[in-house]
Amino acid sequence: MGVIKVAIGDALLTSMWVFSMPVLKIFTAQIATLLGVQTLPLAALFISTVLVSILVITFSAIGEIFGGASFNPAASLTFHAAGLGKNASFLSMAVRFPAQAAGGVAGVKAALEFIPVQYSQNLTGPSLKVDLHTGAVAEGVFTFVRSFALLMIIFKGPKNNLVKQWLVSVTTAILVITGAKFTGAPMNPASAFGWAYVNNRHNSWELYYVYWIGALIGAAMGAWVFRFMVSPPPPTKQKKA
Repeated sequence: MGVIKVAIGDALLTSMWVFSMPVLKIFTAQIATLLGVQTLPLAALFISTVLVSILVITFSAIGEIFGGASFNPAASLTFHAAGLGKNASFLSMAVRFPAQAAGGVAGVKAALEFIPVQYSQNLTGPSLKVDLHTGAVAEGVFTFVRSFALLMIIFKGPKNNLVKQWLVSVTTAILVITGAKFTGAPMNPASAFGWAYVNNRHNSWELYYVYWIGALIGAAMGAWVFRFMVSPPPPTKQKKA
């Protein structure tokens, strides 16, 4: 029952997250225009990362209600591989990953349905701009960096939760910008699946090789490196005299 509850939360959060991303872009542009800073190169980045940080904190609180639900399979695997995840066994992930993928589809369909047409007509998902193997390596590297940074910031970073989430958001934004010419760097297999599904590309090897296998391997490796570098060694037993 616990895994089912988390999986329901996964689907709900993923749909909300995928729907929120294009809405957040619209809000970012409107806030920048309202403040008169739309011409400043870093203004949109700062506004969007603050909004994403608030969103993540909100979604994390909702996730806790569902027993540790998440909107990103790569993040779920990251915390499991680091030995920190709730309800994140391999068996549970066999249930949670499909739920997150279904949530991704629901989120994309909701975005295309409810966002005004002047915005929704320009909505596209991540796309591969390099060859298949380069794309898989690139997505793996981007997800590796994000997973490692995520763990370092959360467990070794500042104590203020908003500042932590903002640093994670900035790191993610930099990786997305860098990855735009490779894979789009979604670093979220469920989001990639949602866009692939509505574009009838969900049966392609590209989707699973680049955006699932590449990303999940990167997530696991980022967590393992974190454990190796940060986790304290196991205590040694003292010999009795």
